[in-house]
Amino acid sequence: MADNTSVAQPPVKNHGWTVTFAAMGINLALGVLYSWSVVSKKIPADWGWSEADKAWPYSVACLIFSLIMVPAGRMQDRIGPRIVATIGGVLVGAGMILASFSNSVLSYIIGFGVLAGTGIGFGYASATPPAVKWFPAARTGLIAGIVVSGFGLASVYVAPLVEALINAKGVPFTMLALGIGFLVVVMGLAQILKPPPKGYVPPGTVPPKPGAVAKKEDFSPMEILKTWQFYVLWFMYVCGAGAGLMIISKLAKMVDVQAGVKLGFVLVAVLAVGNGAGRIIAGMLSDKIGRKATFFFCFILQAVMIFLLSQAKTGSVFGSTTMLALLSAMIGANYGANLALFPSITKDFYGLKNFGVNYGLVFTAWGLGGFMLSLLAGKVYDATKSFDFAYYCSCGLLIVAAFMTFVVKPPHHKAPPVST
Repeated sequence: MADNTSVAQPPVKNHGWTVTFAAMGINLALGVLYSWSVVSKKIPADWGWSEADKAWPYSVACLIFSLIMVPAGRMQDRIGPRIVATIGGVLVGAGMILASFSNSVLSYIIGFGVLAGTGIGFGYASATPPAVKWFPAARTGLIAGIVVSGFGLASVYVAPLVEALINAKGVPFTMLALGIGFLVVVMGLAQILKPPPKGYVPPGTVPPKPGAVAKKEDFSPMEILKTWQFYVLWFMYVCGAGAGLMIISKLAKMVDVQAGVKLGFVLVAVLAVGNGAGRIIAGMLSDKIGRKATFFFCFILQAVMIFLLSQAKTGSVFGSTTMLALLSAMIGANYGANLALFPSITKDFYGLKNFGVNYGLVFTAWGLGGFMLSLLAGKVYDATKSFDFAYYCSCGLLIVAAFMTFVVKPPHHKAPPVST
């Protein structure tokens, strides 16, 4: 008879919730990225920036953020989240402080776009992996949703804070103050991040059945690039994130132009509440009904919400402040769902061992979508004085992404049978 006894695992103090909320706090600081809609609207006219110029720092930050997630994720997997997140805090602070000393487009591209974008990538790459490793697979969506909700909720306080600071002290002072504050906060919270020890099995983990043929659990970065599922997920992410970011980056301007609403910063904050809540709700829902069903529902609902926003004209039912707030919250929630669902499905498909770098590869789609589509929206607006392109392009991409959910399925690589 086979010996089924095993050596008892020594007790390990579970730091899961402490790490989860520290990671959420880091993302609350890094979510300063979403305040750009308010900052860009407040750029003084005598700086001479066009609408396309105002899109450049944000677009570059999105692109750099996503690209740096690959090396940052690899560093996180190898040397741990604490050091990588600390580097992120230093870079975010330094970038915003640098931008505060000049009013040129180039200085903001370098400071906010390149340096802060790099720092956001380092911090973000270090937040989710250590948190989800403390919990069983059945809670992946919930924990990932809580961690990334911080990034989405950031504008709840950042948008009105930025509005008040700019009105009182101007854009340069605001960038300087935020840079110093976020440098201190991110560096401090980074010291709390820690993954569980090697071989740790979270309480509640369901063991495999003896003799079962298990699917391959952990894929290396090169292995995931050889699976067709990676490219389907990547394309879905471009569509879902790009559509949302196109709207988010220009929301304050959109409602001003279309409906004459001057409270754009309030709608950005309302959108942020939806963004943060949507990440948690989508994560929990996907743990219950599955990732694919949740993806489909969120993509279709987002397309409907953005189409309704396009009809928000002065005097129309959708142009009222109440309806604009509701639409902003729903658009934020459906966009935020992407940021909980894609790390969860990456972990489901490709495992935890190389999760940092693997999700970094998937996350490049977020940056490409945000960079291309938000910049394109600005350029088209300069040429047409209309945001119709941003609306209808977003709706089309979301419908395509929704139908891609019928195509994607887990990779079928198999591991050796579990011994009996």
